[in-house]
Amino acid sequence: MLSIDRRSFLAASALAASGGWPASRVSGADSLRTKPPKRARPAAKKVAVVCSIYHYLSHAYHIAGRYLDGYMKGDEHHFPEFGIASAYVDQVKANDLSRELAKEHSFRLSESIDDALTLGTGKLAVDGVLLICEHGDYKYNDRGQKLYPRYEFFKKITAVFEKTGKSVPVFCDKHLSYDRTKAAEMVATAKKMRFPLMAGSSLPVTWRRPELEFKCGTKITEALIASRGELEIYGIHALEALQCMVERRFSGGDPKPANQGVKAVTCLQGDAVWKAGDDGLWSWELLEHALGHSTSRNAGDVRANCRRFPRPATWGNFVKGPIAFLVEYADGLKATVLQLDGHVADETFAARVEGEKKPSSCLFWLPPPPGAAFLEALAGHTETLFATGKPPYPVERTQLTGGILDYAIESRATDSKRLETPDLDIRYDPPADSGFMRGDYAKPVK
Repeated sequence: MLSIDRRSFLAASALAASGGWPASRVSGADSLRTKPPKRARPAAKKVAVVCSIYHYLSHAYHIAGRYLDGYMKGDEHHFPEFGIASAYVDQVKANDLSRELAKEHSFRLSESIDDALTLGTGKLAVDGVLLICEHGDYKYNDRGQKLYPRYEFFKKITAVFEKTGKSVPVFCDKHLSYDRTKAAEMVATAKKMRFPLMAGSSLPVTWRRPELEFKCGTKITEALIASRGELEIYGIHALEALQCMVERRFSGGDPKPANQGVKAVTCLQGDAVWKAGDDGLWSWELLEHALGHSTSRNAGDVRANCRRFPRPATWGNFVKGPIAFLVEYADGLKATVLQLDGHVADETFAARVEGEKKPSSCLFWLPPPPGAAFLEALAGHTETLFATGKPPYPVERTQLTGGILDYAIESRATDSKRLETPDLDIRYDPPADSGFMRGDYAKPVK
């Protein structure tokens, strides 16, 4: 981490004031939490934002905003070496901020995805793409999946790559698509065209309490996530949190990528969830250990709390809980996602490890809005993607979690039928470093 003494800081401040600040970090100031510095000059490298909507506290606001305004790293203010060059916003509402921010930060507002990537030149003119399709007025299908056009936006992005004969890294926020077939096509397209594709939720990279990271090769025999929220929109968060933990049961040292695949998925609802626990299909003990880390846990019986949970006004699709995803992995691992609205409003994890008497467990800690720093954690990993051309973790993880979610929703729509999942024979090795945030987001003034 860059450090700076008083004399160097004064010299650097004069240099920054003259427009000559060369580095990506500014430190030593007394007001980084209230009046952080502006970029002294435009970033040398460019990113296009392709998003559904851009309003206060939207995903685009949080992720792209870190490229516009920078953010604190340790005791310093950090600017990515990439700047926002353009933005395509699919739905411009009365609360849109992209117009105001374009004037403030001098980026291009594009009426098409093609223009956002070419900047009107007819050639690919950016060094990376942020595909952030979350929030906005899109329909739900009859299974309760919100039809975000991530796949359709991706196709338009790759059409520019094909037309110009060039490509750049692409990040897709959350799952690749609500449709597992479309998601598989996106991954295959990126491999065929040889450009880096990264996707996923912020849960794998946010803070953990405690900072639990399994060594690669850890023998996990059963796992559980306690979660909450609208069925599909939060289901992907829970599955991403689950997978980033259980993927580490493989060492990654074999010649072939590890078989992370899933062989069957079942979705249960209502009293069938509690019966499955009583019958040993999921573990009440693991749930107890997971909830030991919950900072939102309600008082009283989990069954009564879930039964009394009313429909939130902001939910576009309400499915009465509790909900359970029972996930059967190809190697025999048994894992469960429990959505327990009314009892918790966070994500906690527990797992049995071979040879250990006590389950391992943690909270996936999400600093609250307005900062929503878990999306800052995700933005930092997109910087790594753009800078190195290598995703910090495999896109196949999100292909797998999105596929599990699609099957779970299909199972619920077919009377909780156990569905075999032959197309989820997905192989990848876990990253050497899980990449989650260590320490604390709060940084007291020294």
